[in-house]
Amino acid sequence: MARILSAEPRLTLTADDVRRVTLRAQGFLGSQGRRGGVSGMLQRLGAVQLDTISVLARSHELVAYARLGPVPRQKVELAYWHPVVPATFEYWAHAACVLPLQQWPSFAFRRRAFRARGLRWHEVPEHACAEVLARLRGEGPLTATQLGGAKGGGEWWDWSEVKIAVEWLLDIGQVICARRDGWRRVYDLPERVLRPELLHADPSDAECVIHLAAIAGRALGVVTRTDLTDYQRLRQYKEADRQKDIAVSPDDAAAAAGLVPVEIAGLREGPAIPAWADPAALAAAGAGSGLPQPGPGRHRVTLLSPFDPLIWDRKRTLRMFGFEHSLEAYVPRAKRVHGYFTMPLLARGRLVGRVDPARSGRTLVARKLSLETPSATEAMARALRDAASWVGCDNVDVGQVQPASLEPRLRKAISRVT
Repeated sequence: MARILSAEPRLTLTADDVRRVTLRAQGFLGSQGRRGGVSGMLQRLGAVQLDTISVLARSHELVAYARLGPVPRQKVELAYWHPVVPATFEYWAHAACVLPLQQWPSFAFRRRAFRARGLRWHEVPEHACAEVLARLRGEGPLTATQLGGAKGGGEWWDWSEVKIAVEWLLDIGQVICARRDGWRRVYDLPERVLRPELLHADPSDAECVIHLAAIAGRALGVVTRTDLTDYQRLRQYKEADRQKDIAVSPDDAAAAAGLVPVEIAGLREGPAIPAWADPAALAAAGAGSGLPQPGPGRHRVTLLSPFDPLIWDRKRTLRMFGFEHSLEAYVPRAKRVHGYFTMPLLARGRLVGRVDPARSGRTLVARKLSLETPSATEAMARALRDAASWVGCDNVDVGQVQPASLEPRLRKAISRVT
């Protein structure tokens, strides 16, 4: 593909501009982010990551809660996994994600890459693949347990032949997961789930990447080249231990997707950096030199899942918010700094604290908590109370607070919040 160049000067955005554009695009600023409920949110974000960890709730539920408020958890699940009229499917995007069903054609490039590679983690038993497809054709949608069992008898990664087969068929698109039963994937045939125009679409690798670049630009508002490729992990698998670049360069994909060139100035690391922006996101936020500034809108005050798409990328989070975020669930307990499932606190458009929560009966326990500034205590108190109420807890118990001098103020603030 010929390289697409723009002769127009880049619009200069400040770090504050970028933060405001992204928060609005992600649904944390203004009323637009609440339109359409959970389904509308998923359309705007493009992908919501799934994870097995459940502390207050599972991560995909927390992503909806952070933007929409106390939506009943059953309603969140129904929006993601409708048992009668599927609107989503699960596939490898940023990680294992729930995706709008209409994105199925855009991941054809990844399905082709898996097929060319020939395997993911395991050697694939062909006879097991044939048996799985025959069972699904004859019996309808099935879980791995119903197909014969997911485990091979060893550790959690010791998959059975049937589990290896059905996951491989999922990778290459001969099987689809459009529903979960509890936390179990329900596997089905694509022709029973997808409309003909989705099932038979065959976009090129370049077309897939351009479409996914447009989704990333819309979801984040402003993206660097790295942001653009990281949001949906736009890499093609080549061999077991190697990767090759996407079919289109990030700049070409951004331009073809209709994003406009900008530069971000005023960053801590020094010079302005080139980036791309979604024109609609810029207009909605009134960001950039010479553009009218709308009213500030109402910022969400909420706890974020460590897997929230706002903070997927640690470097971007540090660049945007000056906040170092990492998940320590897989770090040995003795080496954890902030806790097992640390949730950042978003308030007034900034990340101003973090908490490692747990539940004990009807009490939300803030096991370890830190605040960036004294003024963040009231926001943390409200966020804890709101989260407790959403998951059915009546009380909030505070453990270790950093800095310790803010503990009395925090406890007093929690007692005032109703």
